[in-house]
Amino acid sequence: MLTQFSIVPLGAGSSISDKLAIVLKIIDDSGLPYKINPMGTVIEGEWEEIMGLINRCRQELLKTEERVLISISVDDRKGASDRINQKVASVERKLGKTLKK
Repeated sequence: MLTQFSIVPLGAGSSISDKLAIVLKIIDDSGLPYKINPMGTVIEGEWEEIMGLINRCRQELLKTEERVLISISVDDRKGASDRINQKVASVERKLGKTLKK
């Protein structure tokens, strides 16, 4: 399963990179495959482990923030693995070129 999510502490000001660094440490420590992008993070794993991970990120931010906004998008496909890499690779093969990442 691939899950893209973004988590934003509301009221933290115009720069939230220090808060996101805390969240990304939790994600990195999880051992799950992930990729960050300017607007969110994509994680690959099973439902329970991903939702548990997002909840840990949420709980950590709520220690210092009054409100947290979380957006989650899930792509759940039976029997597929390494989709975090293979979905992009499939499009690149069809295009015949490497895309910017």
